[in-house]
Amino acid sequence: MKDMRMLTLPLLFTLLHSPFCVSVTVSSSKPKVEVHEHTDAVLSCEFRTEKDQNPRIEWKKRGKGVTFVYFNNKFTGSYAGRATIEGATLTIHSVSQKDSGEYRCEVTASDDHVNLGEASVSLNVLVPPHVPSCEVPSSVFVGSGLELRCKDKLSVPPATYRWFKDNKALAATADAPYSLDPHKGTLKFQSVSKNDAGMFRCESSNSVGAPKSCVAQQLKVIDYPLNMTILIAGAAGFLMLTLFVCFCVCVCKRGGCCNKHKNDRRTRSYKPPPPPPPTRNLKRYKPTQSFMV
Repeated sequence: MKDMRMLTLPLLFTLLHSPFCVSVTVSSSKPKVEVHEHTDAVLSCEFRTEKDQNPRIEWKKRGKGVTFVYFNNKFTGSYAGRATIEGATLTIHSVSQKDSGEYRCEVTASDDHVNLGEASVSLNVLVPPHVPSCEVPSSVFVGSGLELRCKDKLSVPPATYRWFKDNKALAATADAPYSLDPHKGTLKFQSVSKNDAGMFRCESSNSVGAPKSCVAQQLKVIDYPLNMTILIAGAAGFLMLTLFVCFCVCVCKRGGCCNKHKNDRRTRSYKPPPPPPPTRNLKRYKPTQSFMV
């Protein structure tokens, strides 16, 4: 039994110092972190080394490029003064949406056989609803189409929307004169009537915080003025006259009257070739009779 122990100890010592032994190891107990805006985010990073008791610790953030968060035992950029580190665990204080992204913890143990290890942590900063921007025109003509828009670009996760008319929530029913899109925040009317006038407002909400609403705005539905009606009627009459003239021209072409006029014009414009000049009868020259003296 004593001989077995004596053989086991050198073997264990050899395995621990073997180049094939896994040295520095890095991991995270919580690789996905979700926190509310303006709270602290703790990005955990645990490591274990073989020999090196003071390994180099770095934190980086991935985006369009790679930026340093913690380098050479100090914080860089916007993290200076609002982040702390304990061991290799990083804490960012009062986070904002700009802090969302993927972070990487890197531990370098130069005395170990495998001297580099890393772990990734994703941070998602949740943002409660903000007061949405609402587009409601002050007036619209009867019978025209209309689209009201509502948008909250800051909330995370993205907000869903509800529209209210005179403080009553609008519902998308089969017989409603409008259509609603809760994800895009639109309220559409195909043809506005007098009954659609009222005070309109929009409310945005998500799972993070209380809903927020814009200030209600008055929508008036008005009739077309008399001069506008006359102008529209005149334009319609002119259009009908133009269509009638075009119709007559087409009928004339198909009926052949145009072709007949073309033939008449061709007949009038046709000139026969001139006849050849008449042949002149030239009298033969007869010499005069000479008289002998």
